[in-house]
Amino acid sequence: MESRAPADGEATPPPRREPDLGRLREAAARIGTTLDLSRTAGEVVEAAVPGFADAATVFVAERLLATDEVTAPPDGEGMVVRRLAALVAGQPATATYSVLAPGEVVVLSPESMSLRAMVTGQPTVGKHLDHDTVERLSRHPGGRRAVADFTSFLAMPLAAHGAVVGSASFGRMAGFPPFGDADIAAAGELLYRAAVSIDNARLYARERRTALALQRGLLPGKLDIPPGLEVARRYLPVGDSVVGGDWHDIVPLPDGRAALIVGDAMGHGPEAAAVMVQLRTAAHILAALDLPPGEILRRLDELAAGLAAPFATCIYAIIDPVASSCLIAQAGHLPPALVLPSGVGRMLDLPPGLPLGLEAGTFESTLVSLPPGATLALFTDGLVESRARSLDDGLAALRDLLCDALADPAAPLSEAGDSVTQALRPRGEDDITLVLARVRGGGGASA
Repeated sequence: MESRAPADGEATPPPRREPDLGRLREAAARIGTTLDLSRTAGEVVEAAVPGFADAATVFVAERLLATDEVTAPPDGEGMVVRRLAALVAGQPATATYSVLAPGEVVVLSPESMSLRAMVTGQPTVGKHLDHDTVERLSRHPGGRRAVADFTSFLAMPLAAHGAVVGSASFGRMAGFPPFGDADIAAAGELLYRAAVSIDNARLYARERRTALALQRGLLPGKLDIPPGLEVARRYLPVGDSVVGGDWHDIVPLPDGRAALIVGDAMGHGPEAAAVMVQLRTAAHILAALDLPPGEILRRLDELAAGLAAPFATCIYAIIDPVASSCLIAQAGHLPPALVLPSGVGRMLDLPPGLPLGLEAGTFESTLVSLPPGATLALFTDGLVESRARSLDDGLAALRDLLCDALADPAAPLSEAGDSVTQALRPRGEDDITLVLARVRGGGGASA
């Protein structure tokens, strides 16, 4: 059939455009390399606009983000979703976001093509948007006119791991042919990869939230610091692991004394944390008995031997600010550092003992002088050990950093904790724990 030139007064039809399905398929091979929900959704709309469609939007079920489950709404009811990304051809992002804001939570009506695609798990094609969506978009300047320019719509489910996690919708203006089977097939691979990536990102975020909550529950909260003692503590997990085998605790004792405990169950991650939480709880309970450090470690050794788990190291110190002394025992742990008010620092030479869990039998306690202004540093090996540095070099670096950081007796102890851990962290390959305790003449503080 020959084309006809428009008669006088007729609008010139837009030029015929064919969708670039090859670009969509190429994008499918690149998508899904991130665990960021918004970034993956952004990759989908950027792959689709303008070659495949004039507009694209990606939704995810809000209930999935909040409760990790998605159930189909009862007949006749809508669904709450969150818009992750949107893009309109030939429009600046600010104009698009004024109407289709990323992160906006909306309710899809039962007539919505996006909701039908999510409920049925099948693509949905139509010439018009549902009434509720048109009304919602029309509340924004230019929204109703923009909707009127579109002549074909496609909504497709985002399905991964046996569940529909959201939907992607596309719109075409005149000039593009209506959406058909070839378009659905080309978009299917892209959206499958996107759905898997979005669901993986959701699962990762859920596990990280769980781990952070676990970490907050395992580490000491607000500390009860006796008068005459200032304490600063820092814990830095290695890599993406937010829980591990390190633990520390401070337990107030009679007569203004305090027990400081630092331990390290071998490894990091949930397995080490499971051992750590049992030892930390037991150590806290035993500390309240006000037993000598060597006896505390002996009882922890017996407990660890019955856990059928990797061994752990521990150092237990009882600080007495009134007597200006500290009684310390070790179980395979690195010795503490002592920095005197004069700025002179050294690593204490103490009987090392064997790690907990080996049923060593006895652990020797050592009495150390701790005059006012002196600072005791307890730490785990992650602070000083790495493949790029020997243990001796790491201990020497820690000693020098502590001496520099504590040169001003009036400086807050928390600043010393920050500067030392930040200086040594780049070389760290394991969880890092540092506890600083300084004998003061007045009231106590913690950071």
